[in-house]
Amino acid sequence: MVIGDRYELDDLPLGQGGMGAVYGGHDRHLDRRVAVKLLRLPGGPDQELESRFLREARILARLEHPGAPVLYDFGTYEHRLYQVMQFIEGVTVADVVHEHGPLPVAWAAAIAAQACAVLSAAHALSICHRDLKPTNLMLCPDGSVKVLDFGLAMLRDADLTTFTRIGQILGTPAYMAPEQIQHGVAEPRSDLYALGCVLHEMLTGRQLFTGPTDYVVFEKQVKERPPAIPGVPAELGALLRQLLEKNPGDRPSDADELYARLEPFAVSLPMLPGFLAQAPSPGRMYARMVGRVLS
Repeated sequence: MVIGDRYELDDLPLGQGGMGAVYGGHDRHLDRRVAVKLLRLPGGPDQELESRFLREARILARLEHPGAPVLYDFGTYEHRLYQVMQFIEGVTVADVVHEHGPLPVAWAAAIAAQACAVLSAAHALSICHRDLKPTNLMLCPDGSVKVLDFGLAMLRDADLTTFTRIGQILGTPAYMAPEQIQHGVAEPRSDLYALGCVLHEMLTGRQLFTGPTDYVVFEKQVKERPPAIPGVPAELGALLRQLLEKNPGDRPSDADELYARLEPFAVSLPMLPGFLAQAPSPGRMYARMVGRVLS
């Protein structure tokens, strides 16, 4: 399939979500690998779905950060909206945990801290991700982390509607903050709660709250306290408990604070065989020099 007279899509999708499918592809004009997200066809025009898809594209266009994919193009193909994005090489954090089991503390902290850096940039633009989870975090071969899928993201100052149908809660139950479940309200510290769920999963190798139905998971998110994790440094355990507080006001104040508190644990990172490249990384070389500026 060729869309936009230039983007040649692979036969099978890389993945599928609530809004559509993502395909690997080739940009014939610029001779480069791209990722193309095609809006699904639910059986007819869907104004809400199209609005969310357009909003995601505008958010990606606004969010310029090395930890988020670059949006190259946006258009329509046979009445279906599409986005053309930077192709990201790597594996999801969900796959890393599934194959590796619990991650070393240093790596769990490093991945969470990189996600914090992206959230800091997003929150500064009044963008809430609202669906942070291991499948939306990509670990690249150079050790960098990309935050993916802003399909449920919200522009807090601009959105007059949450694009939510009556009786429908948007998000992934295992990573949703209590205020999202109870009131349908998301704020920056809702993203921090979700990141706390991800951090807990990286440290234990399993989801924090599970159940046979979404309702059971919702109940646990709202009412249950997370269990302590044996073997985790006391300060990191205390931070994790604060991240997972039911009241947003009891969590860290923002992504900047969370980053600063995670940074001391992200040291002496061991190799993750099968996930990281041994070759020197130009990206790390560049970041190392940037990190010396005003430090």
